[in-house]
Amino acid sequence: MDSLISAAARALAAGDALAALQRVALRDDPPALALRGIAMAQLGEHPRARDLLRRAARGFGTHEPVARARCVVAEAEVALAQRDLGGRAQALMSAGATLQAHGDIANALQARLVAARTLILLGKLDEASAALAGAPTTDATTRLPPSLVAVAELAAAELALRSLHIGAARTALQRAQQAAAQSGVPALLTEVAQAHALLEQPAARCLANGAEHTLRLDDVAALLASSTLWVVDACRHGVRAGEVWHPLARRPVLFALVRALATAWPGDVDREALIANVFRTRHPDETHRARLRVEIGRLRALIAPLAGVEATPRGFVLRPHGGRTVAVLAPPVEGEQGALVALLADGAAWSTSALALALGDSQRTVQRALAELEATGRVRAIGQARARRWLAAPLVGFTTILLLPTAQPIA
Repeated sequence: MDSLISAAARALAAGDALAALQRVALRDDPPALALRGIAMAQLGEHPRARDLLRRAARGFGTHEPVARARCVVAEAEVALAQRDLGGRAQALMSAGATLQAHGDIANALQARLVAARTLILLGKLDEASAALAGAPTTDATTRLPPSLVAVAELAAAELALRSLHIGAARTALQRAQQAAAQSGVPALLTEVAQAHALLEQPAARCLANGAEHTLRLDDVAALLASSTLWVVDACRHGVRAGEVWHPLARRPVLFALVRALATAWPGDVDREALIANVFRTRHPDETHRARLRVEIGRLRALIAPLAGVEATPRGFVLRPHGGRTVAVLAPPVEGEQGALVALLADGAAWSTSALALALGDSQRTVQRALAELEATGRVRAIGQARARRWLAAPLVGFTTILLLPTAQPIA
């Protein structure tokens, strides 16, 4: 490796992309192309960065497997920044295995981190946890750069926050803060500070006994772990009593019923009000009343181990077992597009296909939701046709952690 390549690599490690470009901007050999690609990625020029990294990988060829694998990992990281979530996962894992086999522990960890961060965005928390398991972030023999340790700890903290393991998240953030300070990279220090701020921001609202108050993430974790509460979780769409969790995300009518009953508890809810709230009609007839009886029967059967639903002269009332108190965990922002808004709130430009992949919905469903949000000015589109991306202003004053999609119940 010549002196200019070495100097450019050191500049990139310190987060100084412009200094790196000054040394290799006019060179087209594979090592220079790779460094230029990474520098362009640090400057936010992601399409150009991917093109340079692909050219570098072709230039290295199969006779330089380590260098080629590093380019694959770098391109995957750029794809993650672009929110291209349907990329070449198998190629990334193969590159990570190649780097591990050749003793490049740092870049092998980087491959694992890119895979884990992608899985976290998709809400696949179990798979992300498996990808991060055993990551050698604190083993002194690996001699990992502090910047990479900081990124690894940030990923661990994000996974813990999404799983509502607040103690583990605080510990990971403390380690991330130490590593970021050692690295001296301003962007990392800013990212750690932003992650710390999430712990202090309101994350949800609690509705109980006619009162409402805001909760931070640690308050939410304590609420869901309580042995005396029967919680209707309007963030993740389910009901929880102690260790028992019933997901209702795919049964919206039943969830609307149980939320209405929980909001009115300990009182009952008028039948006409239930029909208007659940079936979205102001002029109920006998068909709506018959459907309400059917849906109440289904709800009774579903939550029978946790609570009963009793008829009253004017409507229905919720009766939790074991003398539990009922509480509703409401999101900081209401609306059917809560998860979509939460994804876009990270400030990145998302494609419709990436949003559909993260939400587990069809692209057509996502397009309709985006059109509604665009009409109200909450999101905006850039680009045309297949290059179109969607942006939203970051939401301030609260965290959207609980609104992000997840493939598992809160544990």
